[in-house]
Amino acid sequence: MPSLVTLIKPWEFSPTVLVSTLAAAVLYWRGIKQRRRDKLRTGFWPTLSFCLGLLLIYGVMQTYVDYLSQHMFWVHRLQHLVLHHLGPFLIVLATPHKVLGRGIPQKWRQQMLLPIWYSRPVRGIYRFLQNPVVAPALFVGLIYLWLIPEVHFEAMLSATRYKIMNWSMLIDGLLFWWLIVDPRPPRGRITLHYSSRIVMLWVVMVLQIIIGAYIALSGKVLYDVYSVCGRAWPISPLTDQTIGGLTTWIPAAMMSVVGILLIIRLWMRQSAQAEQKNVSGGESKQV
Repeated sequence: MPSLVTLIKPWEFSPTVLVSTLAAAVLYWRGIKQRRRDKLRTGFWPTLSFCLGLLLIYGVMQTYVDYLSQHMFWVHRLQHLVLHHLGPFLIVLATPHKVLGRGIPQKWRQQMLLPIWYSRPVRGIYRFLQNPVVAPALFVGLIYLWLIPEVHFEAMLSATRYKIMNWSMLIDGLLFWWLIVDPRPPRGRITLHYSSRIVMLWVVMVLQIIIGAYIALSGKVLYDVYSVCGRAWPISPLTDQTIGGLTTWIPAAMMSVVGILLIIRLWMRQSAQAEQKNVSGGESKQV
């Protein structure tokens, strides 16, 4: 068994991962301090959710887990479960834009970031990616793409393709889960209706169950690249593949269930607030 130091230290040091996670952590910390100055509360649970999501993402991309994911199929599927599902879900659940925005120096925000964000090309690409048809198709499509045996073989043996694979899963996960978990009430093209989000999650769940079940129940080895690289632990290729398929099947599907429950909660809260406003408005007219 590797030591604790071996487990947590970078396996293959990546400046991109380090800078990205460190920048996000620093901006979030600055944002919390600024909100305190403005007499605004951030809350313990959103802060914990953001930090935990960021820590999990760093862990699977930078520590010994990254080594194991290159030598065990089921660890690889666990890595992608974190990058594509759990990590992004926890980050966007914290609605970090409210904090990160205040953490960015005002000069950078006003003169550089906001003009880029509101530029026509960037807004056009964002709206396209967040389309209720494109977003789930891309979310599931990336899973299917990187699990095509030939594509997976090439990605695992190429450092560049391996990084592209992992970053594509992370970025798409952040985009998709923000579209789903966005706490703002439905408003035209800006924020999807709750029913649309539920349908998207249901479709995503079914398609993930299909690919996960196919891998788990397959009687032949689909991913022989791990035999080429050498497995970290002495288990049979089919056992490794079965566990990986179950990881793709069950936990990923459960994330959709959790997302649906969260959306129902948001829907009920928004309906209660709307009803309360109607009641208050009616009482005002009577007075």
